[in-house]
Formats: sequence, C-alpha cells, structure tokens
Amino acid sequence: MVSPRLGLFRHFRKLRDPRRVNSCRHRLLDVIAIAICAVVANADDWQGVETFAQDRRDWLKTFLELPNGIPSHDTFERVFDALEPRAFQECLLSWLRAVSAALRIRHVAIDGKVSRGSGRGCGPLGPLHLVNAWATEQSLHLGQVAVDADSNEITAVPKLLELLALEGALVTLDAMHCQKETARKIRERGGDYVLTVKDNQPTLRAEIEACFVQAFEKDMKGVAGDCYQTEETGHGRHEKRTYTVLYEPAGVDAAGEWADLRVIGQCYRERTLGGKTGEEMHYFIGSRRMTARRYGEALRGHWRIENSLHWQLDVTFGEDASREQGRTAAENLAALRRLALSLLKRHASKKSVAQKRLSAAYNTAFLEEILAPCDKVQKS
Repeated sequence: MVSPRLGLFRHFRKLRDPRRVNSCRHRLLDVIAIAICAVVANADDWQGVETFAQDRRDWLKTFLELPNGIPSHDTFERVFDALEPRAFQECLLSWLRAVSAALRIRHVAIDGKVSRGSGRGCGPLGPLHLVNAWATEQSLHLGQVAVDADSNEITAVPKLLELLALEGALVTLDAMHCQKETARKIRERGGDYVLTVKDNQPTLRAEIEACFVQAFEKDMKGVAGDCYQTEETGHGRHEKRTYTVLYEPAGVDAAGEWADLRVIGQCYRERTLGGKTGEEMHYFIGSRRMTARRYGEALRGHWRIENSLHWQLDVTFGEDASREQGRTAAENLAALRRLALSLLKRHASKKSVAQKRLSAAYNTAFLEEILAPCDKVQKS
C-alpha cells in the first residue's frame, strides 16, 4: 500500500494500465511513484530514474511493494511510452492540486516550448513541441498539450484550455495566439484574456491604431481610458514604458467577433542601450475592464513562463539536451519534469531549484518535505 506521504493511490487509481496483465512484473503505481521521486531528486532520464531507485531501494520499500525489485530503465521507458499522456497528466495535476495549498489562480501565462534534443534521429516527427500553462504568481504548472506534427501551437491552445479551470483568471498569450477561437474558449472557461495584436491580425490592428490616433488628437479629453508609465535602469540600459488603455472603444470589432472585447491597449517602449535609443509600439486587446497598470503588470508578468518554467526546464532539468526518442515517453517525462518543478518551487526553502534537487537526492527527509502537502509557496 502506498504511504500517505505520497497519497498517490486515489489520484492514479483510475489510470488504465496499458500492459498485458500476465507480463507485468512491476506494479504500475510503483513505477509511477519511483519516477516522480527520482525526477524531483535530480534524475533527468530513465537511466537516472533507475539509478535513484537502486540507491534508495530501502527507503522506497518502506511505502512501495516492489514485488520484483527495481524496474530497469528500459522498463520505465516502455511503461511511460505506453501510458496515455492526457490521462496521465490529469492524474499528476489532480495530485499536485491536492498537495498544494488551495490558491486562487489569478494569472495564467500560455506559451510553447520545443524539446530540441528529442528530435534527433526520430524520423519525420521532429522534436517534441509542447504548449504549457503556467500560474505565474504561484509558479505552478497547470497543464500541457503536444503540438501535432503537421500543425502548430494555434490548434493546440484550445485543447489545452479544455484542461484548465480558468474561473476568475487572467490569461495572457503572445501575438501568434491572437485568435477569435482562443478568445472565445477562454471566456467559455470562465477566464479573461489579454492578447497581443500584431500583423497577423491586420484589420484589428488598423482599427486599434485609428482609435488611438483619434484619442491622442483629443489629448485623451472625453475619452474613457487610463495611462500608466514605468521607468527602469539596470544591466546597462534605461527603459521607459507607457501603457495606455481605452475602454469600450468605438470602431473596433463592430461585428462582435472577439468575445467580450472590452479594452484595447497600447504599450510604447523607449529603450536606451550603449548611448543608442530605440522605440517600439505594441498593441493588445482585453476582455476585462481594469487599469493600465494592471494590464502592464499582466503583460510583463507573462514572461515569467520563460524565466520560471522554460529556462528552468532547460538549465536545471536538461530538457533541451534530452534525447528521449519515444514520443509518448518524452511527453510523459516532460509532464514529470513540470510536476517536479512545481513541487520544488512551492517549497519554502530559499535554495535554488538545482540545490533543492540535490538536497532531495542526498536526503530522503527533504525529499519527503517536497512531496508532502504544504501551505507555503515560494514566489518567483
């Protein structure tokens, strides 16, 4: 029976075992529990998972049955290559929600990431490409969907949104995902959207630009809107950002094709580096009426998915260097990494994620702390 320290059973009991019953030497739950513990504790591939399990056999036997000892790395790979990714991910997320504090998710950033090493030698499929949802304030991974080999991120995002509980959350996406279907799906799931607008939506962009020209010609007098400015100096550069939003803009989306569009926005950025000054102008749309400051914070906060998730996966977990060839096994291993990162980040220790992984590898008591329910979440 699995120890309450992990509490996995009730979250994985509905997961179908894809193996033939008469050929199973190792319990599915044992295989999954070992893999979760190992990836938290610095294992980056199936060989590392087996090594961890061999070295921690006595500890594992205190809460796992292990009727035929420790599975080989080939067994781990075969099992995870046979597990249905969506069903496996739903179990992982169910368990993560159970061991995490009941937190209100206010901001969800969605973006794609390619595991480049997974594409080496695996034929026409190319590298594994996943679209991720990340709770930026809690540093929690909320879900992932693989991009089909013959498609792109645009078609994957609505599938990902189906997995998410977005009630009351603000969802940010980059310009690629400024799509009517994406906006509609976010609103259907109870969330609000902030979508960057670029040249892939030429009509919408032209309408937004025209609204701002008219508003600025009036010096914003009689115009329902708000402004917010930031100024930062660091790393040899000086940067000013001015966010301006207009509420219920006339002349934009007259046909009502963008679900509940309430706000259009502009971000003007002036950046000085090495004595040279450059300017950029960006536009965005939103479904929630809120201040220019809140929109600015959401747009800046979106990039936490790059720093807190994607960067950590490559630098700390070696995901970009992983050469896992089985496409399903690679997707499920990616889900394990994201679970592990979420667990490590929520632990209150001030150590880096890399140091926490090493501590978990050296000290099973610390590993149990990482896996146990905890009300303290480390912000990043």
